[in-house]
Amino acid sequence: QVQLVESGGGLVQAGGSLRLSCAASGGTFSRYAMGWFRQAPGKEREFVARINWSSLRTYYGDSVKGRFAISRDNAKNTVYLQMNSLKPEDTAVYYCTADGDTYLGIPTVGAIDYWGQGTLVTVSS
Repeated sequence: QVQLVESGGGLVQAGGSLRLSCAASGGTFSRYAMGWFRQAPGKEREFVARINWSSLRTYYGDSVKGRFAISRDNAKNTVYLQMNSLKPEDTAVYYCTADGDTYLGIPTVGAIDYWGQGTLVTVSS
């Protein structure tokens, strides 16, 4: 059983930056692809980013391409999401995810094996 704990959320002005972190425990971190989803009030959960075990492959949702960057440190069992040029529409609860890294591409919600509890990001205009 893998536990995921996010940190780094908060309030930021539009155009600003935040970096989210997700610490994993309870499993072999390097076996998993790691990622981020988000969910805004009244909306469905949305894919944000994913990185494979070796960091050689990254994937992004269309709404964050060019602004967000995902990275991981397997020695620290941690995945990061650097968010730049933030917009009010980026306001959401951000969830860290882990999946078995058995496929390429963008995951569906159903393909995720583990979820964190979420961290709130609020972008003011």
